[in-house]
Amino acid sequence: MDYRLFHFIKKEILQLLRDPRLLVIAILVPVMQLLILGYVATTDIKHVRTAIYDEDKSYYERTYLQGFKNSGYFDFNHYISNTKQISDLLDSGRVQLVLHLPVDFGKRIVRGETADVQAVIDGTNSSSATIIQGYISQINFMYSRKIMEEQIARRGLRPGSLELLDLQTRVWYNPELKSVNFMVPAIFALIIMIESMILTSASIIKEKERGTMEMLMSTPLKPYELILGKLLPSVIVAYLDITLAFLVAVLWFRVPVQGSVTLFFILGGVFLLSGLGMGVFISTVSSSQRQAIMSVLFVMIPSFIISGFIFPIANMPKFIQPLTYLIPVRYYLVIVRGIFLKGIGMKYLWQEVWPLLIFGGILLTLSILRFRKRIE
Repeated sequence: MDYRLFHFIKKEILQLLRDPRLLVIAILVPVMQLLILGYVATTDIKHVRTAIYDEDKSYYERTYLQGFKNSGYFDFNHYISNTKQISDLLDSGRVQLVLHLPVDFGKRIVRGETADVQAVIDGTNSSSATIIQGYISQINFMYSRKIMEEQIARRGLRPGSLELLDLQTRVWYNPELKSVNFMVPAIFALIIMIESMILTSASIIKEKERGTMEMLMSTPLKPYELILGKLLPSVIVAYLDITLAFLVAVLWFRVPVQGSVTLFFILGGVFLLSGLGMGVFISTVSSSQRQAIMSVLFVMIPSFIISGFIFPIANMPKFIQPLTYLIPVRYYLVIVRGIFLKGIGMKYLWQEVWPLLIFGGILLTLSILRFRKRIE
C-alpha cells in the first residue's frame, strides 16, 4: 500500500475518533434504533380492547367468551347493556372490538342450530382489523368444533369417524410465527443502508464546509487515493455497526441464525457498496450536511415503503413493482432473511447477490467518477 494512502487513512480514522458526535451517530444510534424499532415494528396484536354486550348469560356464552380470554389477545375492558353504547365506545376509541351475543345464543346451540354472534371491529386501521378478524375466526372455528364433537359424542358416535380430512400443519423457518424474527433483520438492513450513506457523505462534506477540500487536492494524493481514504474508514465503522446490530438481533431479540455467519458478513460487504456509492454521490450534489441529510431521507423513504420491508411487493400495483428493482434494500432483505431464518446459502441467494453487485458497482463507479471530475 502506498505510504501516502496509509497515512491519509490513518488521518481520517484519527479525525473520526476526535468527533464524538459523529461517533455517536455511527455506533450508538444504529443500536438504539434497532432496539426501539425491533419492539415497535411488529405485526403481532395483543391486548385488543374489547367490550362485551351479553344478552344471553348462559353456560355456552361463558365458555365461548373464555376462548377469547384464554387466547391472550383480548382484554375485556367494558360490559355494556344496550346498542347505543357500541357506537360510543368505538367512536371514542376506547375499544377496538365489541362482541354481541344475542339472547337466544345458548338455546340455539342446545337445539343444534346455528347461533349468531356479532363482532363489530374498528376498521380505522385496516391491517389491525384484518388480524383481529383472523383471531376471531380461529376462536369461532375451535369453539364450533368443540360443540360439534360434544353433540356427536352424546349420540354415541366417535367424533373422529366423521372427519374426512386430517389436516396437519407444520410451519417452517419461523415455527412460533413471531413477527420479530421477520422484522428485526429487515430493520437491520435498513439501518445499515442509512448509516453507510451518512458516514460517507458526512466525511466528504465536512471537508467542504471547513474549506480543507482544496488543501487535500493540492497534496500529492491521487484522486483514487483521496476517494479510498474517505471510503475505507467508513467501511470499518459500517462493519462495526453490522457486528453490533447482529449481536443485538441474536442476543437481545433472540432471532435465530440458521445460516452461515461468515456468508452473512461477506454479503453485508456487498450491500455496503450501494450505501457507500450513494453516500459519495450525495456528497457531490450537496454543499452542506443539512442538504446531505435531506438527500438521505429522500433515498430512505422509498427504501422503507417499496422494498418489501413491510408491504409484500407482490401486493403492490403493477406499475410500482418495476421500481422496486432500483432499491438495493429489496435484494438485501431477501438475503438477510434467508440467512437468518431459512439457513440458505449461495445456491439460492445468488439471484439476489448478482443484481446487488451490479447495482452497487455501477452506483459506486458513477459516484466516484463524478467526485473525481469535481476534484479535477
